[in-house]
Amino acid sequence: MEYANLLLEKNGSIAVLTLNRPKALNALNSDTLSELSTALDELGRDSSVKVVILTGSGDKAFVAGADISQMKDFNSMEGRRFGQLGQATFRKIELLPQPVIAAINGFALGGGCELAMSCDIRLASENAKFGQPEVTLGLTAGFGGTQRLPRLVGTGRASEILFTGDIFDAQEAYRIGLVNRVYPLDTLMEEAQKLAKRIAGRAPAAVQLSKSAIQRGTNMDLDSAVAYEAEVFGLTFSTQDQTEGCTAFLEKRKPAFEGR
Repeated sequence: MEYANLLLEKNGSIAVLTLNRPKALNALNSDTLSELSTALDELGRDSSVKVVILTGSGDKAFVAGADISQMKDFNSMEGRRFGQLGQATFRKIELLPQPVIAAINGFALGGGCELAMSCDIRLASENAKFGQPEVTLGLTAGFGGTQRLPRLVGTGRASEILFTGDIFDAQEAYRIGLVNRVYPLDTLMEEAQKLAKRIAGRAPAAVQLSKSAIQRGTNMDLDSAVAYEAEVFGLTFSTQDQTEGCTAFLEKRKPAFEGR
């Protein structure tokens, strides 16, 4: 499918999904969110894709935020629907079978920071900037930021970020645990591809079930979460990849996973 505001490239088992509105610093409007939702559905159906990399076009912005030019004149109901569209789209990333790596190549502000937080792993370039500046516009975070940020960095740090609207750099994002790694801009995608290839080389069902256990278990009480983990652990024993992986270990050779 052709997209107006996205680029979707598939190379073997890795897909790269690029937000492609460089003149608007890849800001998220309704059309872009709808296209992103459709692209995620397409990827979720494609069993040949093992890992997704999400990034922005150009070298200035991952996603600079929601499109203020569209939001400026919203009434209350329109704002609510826009927030729900963003929330539903970002939730699809969390529920996507495949792991999603955010390659944050510049500004990740407001909705851009919220988009990055919905990904499983976040890699940032040295020039990346982060923040939830909605309060400087008379708004609150609306695409899940008030919920995901405390889960990632703790309530105190999240409150400071959300209450001040301050913008901070990639090293601070790394220090507080918002991103996994920081790289020079010119090596960011190379490093994202390396990580994606390592993940894609593991047993696909085990990786996807691990993601499911993380995503679902995070929102359960501990007893329910470990019970769910036991279920997905048990499921792996129904796969040929589990037999191959354990046999290869005992035979001191590299496993040849086939995704079955």
